[in-house]
Amino acid sequence: MRGDGSGDGCGDGPDDGYGDWVRDFEAARELRAALGDPDWERGARLPAELVRSLQKFQVGEDGDGSALIGKADRAGGATYSAAVRLFIAEEQNHARLLALLLAAGGAGTLSGHWSDAAFVRLRRLLGLRVELLVLMLAEVVALRYYRAVRDGAADPLVSGVAGRILADEERHVPFHCRRLAEGLAPLPRAARRAVTGGWRVLLLGAAVVVAADHGPALRTLGVSRRAFVRDTVRSSAAMAGAMTGGMAGAAPAAPAAVGGPVRGSAGV
Repeated sequence: MRGDGSGDGCGDGPDDGYGDWVRDFEAARELRAALGDPDWERGARLPAELVRSLQKFQVGEDGDGSALIGKADRAGGATYSAAVRLFIAEEQNHARLLALLLAAGGAGTLSGHWSDAAFVRLRRLLGLRVELLVLMLAEVVALRYYRAVRDGAADPLVSGVAGRILADEERHVPFHCRRLAEGLAPLPRAARRAVTGGWRVLLLGAAVVVAADHGPALRTLGVSRRAFVRDTVRSSAAMAGAMTGGMAGAAPAAPAAVGGPVRGSAGV
């Protein structure tokens, strides 16, 4: 029994088996609370190119997630809805961290940006499947971006904040992949492959747009536009496989130490 009435095939019913993911998000929240915030008082050295780039990503991380919450609630799974709320709280924490990082570097935040507005409009077009497919475009681009900031930023506070966010994003991707695998499962295999193939084409376009828009910042981080696009698209192959059912039943891994194992922990 689906229980969402949206026709997108993403509902699991009340007992949806996402308790492990709820516990994963809660464990990560407890880990963040135990670690506390970085030392903002030390300040941050932010090149102007990186300021403009981080400001745009900060806008993208912000938002109340009401549309996604509503679709998750209509899908009928109580633990999935709870996990979605915890996911959104992590994204809002990313926005908070980036705002405080920008303030530590003497910069403010933006009230909005066209790229974020475009993603939001696309995500809200149809049901939960479309929402998650578009959201995954942003998540996969964010993986490569925050890795570039973590590994390429000269300032330890900047690197440490990026490492924290990256650790969360690396957990978000399999969470969304599992739900998409369940949502696409009713489709014939050829149709599932067509959907994920189209998604990868859209990801290529998104990566090209981000590389063009954030090119000056990427250059200061030691990453060329071409490498950013190439790495982003290459990383999507395994994710597309997961969406077609390769890891539909996968349980979440234990949360990694906030900030990453090496560079991400510096200055935190």
